[in-house]
Amino acid sequence: TLSGYEGSELLVARLLIESGAQVPYVGTACPKTPWSADDAAWLEAKGVTVKFRASLEDDLAAVDAIKPDLAIGTTPVVQHAKERAIPSLYFTNLISARPLMGPAGAGSLAQVVNAAINGAEKMNKMKAFFEGVGAGDTAGVWSGSPNLRPDFRAAHQKKIDKAARVAKAQEMI
Repeated sequence: TLSGYEGSELLVARLLIESGAQVPYVGTACPKTPWSADDAAWLEAKGVTVKFRASLEDDLAAVDAIKPDLAIGTTPVVQHAKERAIPSLYFTNLISARPLMGPAGAGSLAQVVNAAINGAEKMNKMKAFFEGVGAGDTAGVWSGSPNLRPDFRAAHQKKIDKAARVAKAQEMI
């Protein structure tokens, strides 16, 4: 999967496909424009789902549904993929920051993509090692069990629910 917000996502996906990769999903925060129409049509003809004005939720849902060999995206997409032991690359730092045209561009892109995919076994080992650490109530370092305070959570949730009801009532006025 490939997602980002810079505007070169369709171009990068096309380059990856032309280099032999399968890219089932491309999400971009950019709108559909006349300038992106040809690339979008080319990608869609190759079976790619292209999502313009994609939200983070769209991109995360694509990673969860597709379970790709590699997820390329923004920091939260990369984090989401790594939590699932899916190799991932930061679009801005590792993909769009490099030259993409010419043999050196396509070659360097293939090199970084293949290196990430070949590291999948390391991702599985790291997931097993860190399983349960840094999530929910176990986040951080504890010398004992964390103090969960369900009473505080319940009271805080009541405040949130009340604020939501007030906001909804204001909408009706």
